[in-house]
Amino acid sequence: MLIRFMKVQLQALGTALQLLTRIPVPVVIPFTPQMLARSVIYYPLVGAIIGGIVAGAAALLHGVVPAMPAAVIVLIVWIMLSGGLHMDGLMDTADGVLSHRSRERMLEIMKDSRVGAMGVLAAVLVLLFKFSSLAAIMDESELQWRIFFPLIMLACAWSRLWIVIAMALFPFARPNEGMAALFRAVRYRHAACALLVTLLLSAGALLIWPSAELQSAFVALLLLGGITIAAGWMLGLWLTRKLSGLTGDTYGAMCEIIESILLFYLMLVLV
Repeated sequence: MLIRFMKVQLQALGTALQLLTRIPVPVVIPFTPQMLARSVIYYPLVGAIIGGIVAGAAALLHGVVPAMPAAVIVLIVWIMLSGGLHMDGLMDTADGVLSHRSRERMLEIMKDSRVGAMGVLAAVLVLLFKFSSLAAIMDESELQWRIFFPLIMLACAWSRLWIVIAMALFPFARPNEGMAALFRAVRYRHAACALLVTLLLSAGALLIWPSAELQSAFVALLLLGGITIAAGWMLGLWLTRKLSGLTGDTYGAMCEIIESILLFYLMLVLV
């Protein structure tokens, strides 16, 4: 029984890695609605893995490459890890929602594989925002790595947790097609389990945080969660009002925007 449970959980983790990253998972996993629903539990863990790799790249470049080129390289690594999945969702969402057309027309525009002017502008602005925050962090001569590592990992974890929360809390704009059809089995319990994973990751972050600054650590970690929920809730309500629900593209858009806001917050903490 335990072996079967562990196998199912490893398959769920592998599914999450295959969906959210370009990290190779050399096994064949059945993409059933039940497996996809289980996989969302591990979205925050996958986010933490992405954040850890990004932080590792930043550590290797810091002090060796000037801050601005280093920030560009780190951002390239960051995008490559996800294959631009969430950025694509951001561009499609911007093209649709910012067209100010009818709901039906907005959804049609979002399904179009071509990228319009608003999508390009949204992507450029978000990338510039991320780049400027990274450059400011990389320009810090005495960067506190024991704070940077857990914060960047948790920023990526919290932003992907919101995808799960949004699936559970908000209606689907197209319940019988697209991403919604694949994740129709996601329930509140899956979001609760994903939240538990994020909280465990946050508790683990305290183990590598400087012991003299544990009080500030609690404040920083609480703010990560608070910013995520506040920004995610406002975005979710706005998009739902526009589209009468959410789509796979809007999940990616919210992830990118929340991640950018959290990175900006990290910059304020570290610089």
